[in-house]
Amino acid sequence: MKRVVIADDSQTARMFIRRCLQIIGLDEALFVEAADGREALTRVKEAPTDLLVTDLNMPCMDGEMLLRRVKGNPRLAGLEVLVITSAGNAAREAELLALGARGVLRKPLAPASLVEILGPLLAERR
Repeated sequence: MKRVVIADDSQTARMFIRRCLQIIGLDEALFVEAADGREALTRVKEAPTDLLVTDLNMPCMDGEMLLRRVKGNPRLAGLEVLVITSAGNAAREAELLALGARGVLRKPLAPASLVEILGPLLAERR
């Protein structure tokens, strides 16, 4: 993966997500950060992006709306989207997966959970 956009309203969370992604092998990726969904949508439109990691609860545009906008845009629909949330709700997770998320992970994020969801994607892009 060459370009990863991380969307979270917490700078600390963005830094932690970035570090976890580096640990699982994305240490050479270009990481682009966004403080909300609106900014993240702008970032994924401005240059080809391989992965979007988004928090669910953010101001301006939440992670669900961001996912809907990405998957509803023919130019962006193939973008892999990983949703991270502090809410542990199986029905909500199923809804996000149905909208096109590659996976939904709960906070606190762990590198092992990232490998579980992104491992096959990382292997096929090498």
